[in-house]
Amino acid sequence: MILTENIVESVRSLWSAKQRSLLALIGIVIGIGSVIAMVTVGQIVENEAVRQFREMGTDICLVRLAGQGEARSRNKGMDLEVIHRIPGQCSTIKSVAPYVSLYSRLTHGGQRVSSPGLGVTGEFMDIFKVPIVAGRFISNLDGYANFCVLGSTKARWLAEMGVQDPVGSEVVFADRVFTVIGVAGAVPSGTFSPYEINEGVMVPISAAMRHSDRPQINVFGARMVGNGISSQAETQLKEYFQYASRQNVRMTSAEELVAQMDRQMRMFTLLLGAIGSISLIVGGVGVMNVMLVSVSERRKEIGIRRAIGAEQSDIQLQFLVESVLLSFIGGVVGLGLGVGTVAIICRFTGWEFFVSQIAAILGVGVSAAVGMFFGYYPARQASRMNPIDALRA
Repeated sequence: MILTENIVESVRSLWSAKQRSLLALIGIVIGIGSVIAMVTVGQIVENEAVRQFREMGTDICLVRLAGQGEARSRNKGMDLEVIHRIPGQCSTIKSVAPYVSLYSRLTHGGQRVSSPGLGVTGEFMDIFKVPIVAGRFISNLDGYANFCVLGSTKARWLAEMGVQDPVGSEVVFADRVFTVIGVAGAVPSGTFSPYEINEGVMVPISAAMRHSDRPQINVFGARMVGNGISSQAETQLKEYFQYASRQNVRMTSAEELVAQMDRQMRMFTLLLGAIGSISLIVGGVGVMNVMLVSVSERRKEIGIRRAIGAEQSDIQLQFLVESVLLSFIGGVVGLGLGVGTVAIICRFTGWEFFVSQIAAILGVGVSAAVGMFFGYYPARQASRMNPIDALRA
């Protein structure tokens, strides 16, 4: 009953000093809102990155030549036939997709633009999950044919010139005329997929190696037969390349990247929460200042209550409840502000919106704890006030 009366009295007191209460609320609202928004956005970014890897599959890996500097510059790259024999020699590998990178100019209708390129095999589409929105992808039967598949960016470039359906059109790339046989959809960035898929053109790997000044294969993608076998797969690949071509390779699996990304994003989320907590502390200091002003303005009220029999604990509880209530209201409003901010960010970025229940509960709970912590000193000052001095104020 006493607590209920204190809550009612706190509401009246806060309402009677609306402007002062509003100023104190702003600090708590911004503090809680920023913590909720930053922590939730961090979790959404983590989930989005992991989702992209899950969609591509965690059984994918990239294999590169090992070594750096002069030793690597003298290396002639991997042999295409050696790579193609891997699924038959390594029981952990299901399929492989070697590719080479190119960089030249893409020309059409007198317009020219710099463009990266990839020489790929037919397996490239399956391993890297390349969507085809028009035409078809490169086939292993294309051999040395001057066919190409446009990435989404270059398809938009042609569309700006009035070529809405580029399949069948001719473009010049690497000083060779290529016939467009397909258009690839956008592939999420930040995954294993080479950025050239979106930004450039893809041609048969044999044609790319014939037209390139440095026709070297230094990397290839592969699909393992299952998950959780990356260590075994790496061992088999290293042994195979040592036997087949006396080369050292290193493998990076999607499982490793997902685990590493998960650790990094957790640390990043904690960092964002710590940054947001700074504004929450500032808001707490604001609540304490407001409560100290309230104590100073209500000295006579405190003196009258003490004179008619109120204990020190009663006075302390009243001001403590008022501080906690003020912070709790700020926490609820801040929660709404943070959730609204996250919803707006997700709407513009296309991320999947969700609100962590733990973050929401902690946000409101922390706001109440902030009110209790920063309201304790003003409440104690009020309870220890001398009744006679208070009545003389």
